[in-house]
Amino acid sequence: MSVQLITADQALSRLADYSLVIDARSEGEYAEDHLPGAVNWPSLNDEQRRLVGTEYKQINAFEAKKRGAAFVARNVAAHIEREVLDKPKDWQPLVYCWRGGKRSGSLALILDQIGFKVTLIEGGYKAFRSALVSDLPERVARLRFEVVCGTTGSGKTRLLQALAAQGAQVLDLEGLARHRSSVLGLLPGQAQPSQKAFDTLIWSALKDFDPARPVYIESESKKVGNVAVPESLITAMRASACLRLELAEEERVKLLLEDYDFFVKDIEFFCDRLGALAQARGSLQVNEWQALARAGEVARVVQELLVRHYDPVYLQSMQRNFVQYAQARMITARDHSEQAMSDLATSLLAA
Repeated sequence: MSVQLITADQALSRLADYSLVIDARSEGEYAEDHLPGAVNWPSLNDEQRRLVGTEYKQINAFEAKKRGAAFVARNVAAHIEREVLDKPKDWQPLVYCWRGGKRSGSLALILDQIGFKVTLIEGGYKAFRSALVSDLPERVARLRFEVVCGTTGSGKTRLLQALAAQGAQVLDLEGLARHRSSVLGLLPGQAQPSQKAFDTLIWSALKDFDPARPVYIESESKKVGNVAVPESLITAMRASACLRLELAEEERVKLLLEDYDFFVKDIEFFCDRLGALAQARGSLQVNEWQALARAGEVARVVQELLVRHYDPVYLQSMQRNFVQYAQARMITARDHSEQAMSDLATSLLAA
């Protein structure tokens, strides 16, 4: 047997053909981004990679390669003992590292010698990343988007979740970015993905969508927290048909108090985040909101944030950037509950 090679472009469409996709890079490289569904079997872990790199630069390549080979041999042996001993003969892994070189090659060679049908990606993750970035605009161009618009707290995310639960095609950018897309939108305890990982998550979702059916997506800005929406996608969104979700103001306040309950439970954390609005709304206004929050008037602060800050900014942005916003179809939720959003999703899909 011999290890088979496929190009990165082939890998884009053939990931599902393999029993397992194995990333042979270090855990740090894997955490930054990896192929969809890949597991991490480091040939060199982060510390070992640092040691070998230092020896390569400060002593010489030959000594570094000897040390690296010892690390790789031990690590590959551990992976095989832990993960491979129960695998049947028809198990077919796809393996890659940074550029399709020594780290993945060492693992692939041993798996091949055992008798498995092993495939390597030529050029490794670097080539796959390049192919993915090139493929994203083509994936976007095949799809028809329905953009769910609505002021802050109107229930856009809840409606998307209800649509997805009923079988609609939904691209939840905030969910993928682990951020609610505003100054106050961070989620405690949840780190955002890297830009590369965000791109991969979007591509992975797009590749499974049926071009014959609409894709529902929220009216995001160019950035969701610290990550940017790919240019081809934001351009397509801004040219797409819009749905304008309406929800009564008091219901919006209730929804936000539920979704941001961590602010209600930790007022000082809320006040700290409010400080980020000082440049936009002025220190005097922010100080007033902080005082109200500390006095237990969180609902009033939320209501004023909507009316004085979020609503005007959102409406200006929509009118400026989404060309079909003026012709948006109006849809109204009777209240902020999940059941109300589910009923709205049912009527929307039926129509």
